[in-house]
Amino acid sequence: MQTMENTDVKQQSTDNLKPELIDPFGRRIEYLRLSVTDKCNLRCFYCMPEHYKDFEQPDNWLTFDEIERVIKAFTELGVARIRLTGGEPLVRKHLPELASKLHALPGLEDLSLSTNATLLGKQADALYQAGVSRINVSLDSLRPDRFRQITGGELQPVLDGLIAASHAGFRPVKINMVAMRGINDDEFEDMVEFCLQHDFTLRMIETMPIGDTGRNASDHYLDLQQVKQRLAERYELIPGVMPGGGPARYVQVKGTDLRIGFITPISQHFCETCNRVRLSVDGTLYMCLGQDDKMELRPLLRNGISDDELKQAIITAIARKPEKHEFNNRPEQVVRLMNMTGG
Repeated sequence: MQTMENTDVKQQSTDNLKPELIDPFGRRIEYLRLSVTDKCNLRCFYCMPEHYKDFEQPDNWLTFDEIERVIKAFTELGVARIRLTGGEPLVRKHLPELASKLHALPGLEDLSLSTNATLLGKQADALYQAGVSRINVSLDSLRPDRFRQITGGELQPVLDGLIAASHAGFRPVKINMVAMRGINDDEFEDMVEFCLQHDFTLRMIETMPIGDTGRNASDHYLDLQQVKQRLAERYELIPGVMPGGGPARYVQVKGTDLRIGFITPISQHFCETCNRVRLSVDGTLYMCLGQDDKMELRPLLRNGISDDELKQAIITAIARKPEKHEFNNRPEQVVRLMNMTGG
């Protein structure tokens, strides 16, 4: 494990330089994925067991004031992008109130949301008005029966939520589709056409061996390079770019505005450019999705840590960020479920 003595973590804070968090491998950390709950109203088989109920107790959740304080510390250290995640973040009550608090923080340039969209229809306008500007929606199938098999839920509320998000003004609206062999690999072209019709962006994601559910889903792993080649047989794909802090590599369907992103943690990992960390609902800071390095911030907050000490704790945590995940050679390493880590 890295220590402060043998790393090059730096906090720059002069009048001429914007503060930065630099990890031991020279990567600038500018993106935090913030989980506001580990609960979810769906049960995607690759994420959470069907009868799972071992959720974090509400007393252990960071309060909105605690979240605001932690995010303020991160923004003062140069983190400019925050994504609200879960579980399903919209099951946390009064989320627009939190979004408004975070949006007002100096230094925060981008506030976005990942959701399954089942509850988005009634909250889209309030979230947009609160300062959330971009939204990602998990959608693995356009077929109601298959959607139910994958998630245990109903498709129509998701479609309604997507339309509400578009009407509210979110740009872009991104569809996140986990590509799974033998599950939804006959729907990729249908999803492209759906996104073309509604002016959505499509992002395809490889399955990851996170927790027992994720390892089971690895039986359906599909190399996205094969998917890209398949789509290129039907669509003329040209290089494309999209704003944001995530790892997707984009192409564009020529003659349209549609971008298709490929997130490839297994076939072409992007660890060398990793710019993010994750904060769970109970205040645990995870430095890597595929490693167990962590720092528990909640006890520090509730024991009266000062703002300067909080920032120093964050700097110390970033000094422990590993070089890469080990999904390929140690898939059994991460035992926590995806909902526990935060999107």
